[in-house]
Amino acid sequence: MTDAGLALGGPAPDFTLRDQFGQDVTLSSYRGTKAVLLLFYPFAFSNVCTGEMSAIRTRLDEFLTFDTEVLAISCDPIYALRAWSDADGLNFPLLSDFWPHGEVTRSYGVFNENDGGALRSSYVVDRDGNLAWAVHHALADARDIDEHLKQLRAAAD
Repeated sequence: MTDAGLALGGPAPDFTLRDQFGQDVTLSSYRGTKAVLLLFYPFAFSNVCTGEMSAIRTRLDEFLTFDTEVLAISCDPIYALRAWSDADGLNFPLLSDFWPHGEVTRSYGVFNENDGGALRSSYVVDRDGNLAWAVHHALADARDIDEHLKQLRAAAD
């Protein structure tokens, strides 16, 4: 089991959130075609998050393929995500779970009630829309990007 009663192999909670450009992104739109890496992160512009997202940007061609997609989710407002995207060249979807505040983040059991942001957690959703992998990190600990890529590719096969 993962947080919020989610079970690996079970369905991923669907959602529609706006990206840094104000466009709606719906998780279930990838069902049947792509495996999706969901990266929940605490705050735009913070040190660890900036390092992680820059690492994804640098290797974006490995993460975004005909079979895979990456969606980064925080509780920051769209305008902060757009400023961060522009400042750091983050050219993949940064989704805002700002309002209703943290609703999607809560559905995945990774909302931090103490600071109002997301925990540093990741999920891989397979092509069938089921949770294939999950990992949770302490706020100060960066993700292992190689392991994330390995798990994403495995779910796409």
